[in-house]
Amino acid sequence: MVPTLAGRLQTRLFLLATVGVVLTALIAPLLPTEASAGAAWRASFGVLCAVALLGLGWELVYHGLQQFRWEKDWPTMFGLLTAVNEGLLVWLAARAGAVPGADGVEGKAFLVHFGLVWLAVWLCANGPMRVPFLRWRFHGGRLL
Repeated sequence: MVPTLAGRLQTRLFLLATVGVVLTALIAPLLPTEASAGAAWRASFGVLCAVALLGLGWELVYHGLQQFRWEKDWPTMFGLLTAVNEGLLVWLAARAGAVPGADGVEGKAFLVHFGLVWLAVWLCANGPMRVPFLRWRFHGGRLL
């Protein structure tokens, strides 16, 4: 299945809104931070929202880059490695105060949270998501 741009956007938002939200709610109070549990939740959900919003822009960039490849897609491992550039952008935005609630987010807490959520979303997109959403694969990744 080669996902369409609409399919990539929908899948990203769906997985962040389900897997990302549940995982963030579970791990936020356990993150290695000096902040209170409330501040950790605020910062974690702020980062999650930034990943979703900035990720929509990244999907446009990825879509443009994929137009140069003959199959209009790239290997699955590239999807995992995009965590580096997306994480760096969100980190810089959070440090610059552009992510509400995440100003002063600590590096270790950000790395643990972002890494776990990214890995969980990537694993779900490349595995379990194919079971309950049978038609997802045949509609270019679109859920709607």
